[in-house]
Amino acid sequence: MLQHFASSSCLSQLAAAVCVGALNQQQIFHRGLMTYMQTPGVSKEHRVTLIPGDGIGPEVTNAVVQVVDTLKAPIRWDRFDGLSGALPDGMPRLEVPSEILQSIRQNKVCLKGTLFTPLSKKNTSTQSLNVQLRKDLDLTINLVHGFSLPGIPLRHRDLDIVVIRENLEGEYSGLEHEVVDGVVESLKVITEARSLATAEYAFEFAYLNNRRRVTAVHKANIMKKGDGMFLKACKEVAQRYPNIEYTEMIVDNTCMQLVSRPNQFDVMVTPNLYGNLVANVVAALSPAHTWHHPVRSCAG
Repeated sequence: MLQHFASSSCLSQLAAAVCVGALNQQQIFHRGLMTYMQTPGVSKEHRVTLIPGDGIGPEVTNAVVQVVDTLKAPIRWDRFDGLSGALPDGMPRLEVPSEILQSIRQNKVCLKGTLFTPLSKKNTSTQSLNVQLRKDLDLTINLVHGFSLPGIPLRHRDLDIVVIRENLEGEYSGLEHEVVDGVVESLKVITEARSLATAEYAFEFAYLNNRRRVTAVHKANIMKKGDGMFLKACKEVAQRYPNIEYTEMIVDNTCMQLVSRPNQFDVMVTPNLYGNLVANVVAALSPAHTWHHPVRSCAG
């Protein structure tokens, strides 16, 4: 599944530039030491599930569709234009329709716009359709890649930051109840299994992509058991990768460091909520060039 944070105008400009040759091959592709060995028939037509969603979702996904059409990529869309995070009466939709889940499982690729999560005094449900979709598909890991491109002015140059976020638990577990009137208890669930799966994915990603550093983002100074378990998992996995530098940083300091000295970061691995915050900062630092990939981990 893939979501794109870029503006539609930027995507259209990129498609036009590619088609008229304004960006030459050397600017777009860098030849590495690996050789891609394609599977026979890999260039045949592929079906991709398309969920335009709510808000800016239709505009952004439509821009991606235009790019695909302009490049004449062999993609056929399975469109679900009617899916919204809210029902006609304004209440949240509680389930993803089975035909959409079946389409995603069959196609294995989905382009999705955001789905609106209605909130009011009568509805404070944290189980948005976005979260429900992740759980239905067991999308354990969320990967966000923010980077700068030559010739496009940004506040900071040479940005290349990857945020790898646990995607299913933590504050997004959705376990809340009102103990007595005016007192709400919200459970933050962190498990060793998912923490290890997230850490293993982050370090394996860093190793395979020739990354030099992994930074674990946490608040273990306050949440010593929950975030402490996440850090323990990261430290355990880090020992298997002696050639990758491992560092830790408290989440509030991380946000400050991101806006002041972002080039110090390479790969960041985070629990669920902190990853959402950090990834949005990365998206703001490189607004036209941020890719968001929820993925299913094979670990555990």
